[in-house]
Amino acid sequence: MQAQEIERLIEEQLPGARATVRGDDGVHFEAEVISAAFVGKSLLQQHRLVYAALGGRMEREEIHALSLKTHTPDAWQQRQS
Repeated sequence: MQAQEIERLIEEQLPGARATVRGDDGVHFEAEVISAAFVGKSLLQQHRLVYAALGGRMEREEIHALSLKTHTPDAWQQRQS
């Protein structure tokens, strides 16, 4: 699996999300996702939304490891200041 495909899956399943995914070995990835869908959700709930967007690819080990950072748009904006 390629990083760009993971970005596409996340952005398709979480409309308005922006995903940046890095990883060069095809199974270990780092993702940073910004989405309004995360507003009011716990960190665990945010991560579950991202995993759900990947449609079982973690369970099938198409993606062996995913280091995940999630942000609401407001939190991301504050972080950039």
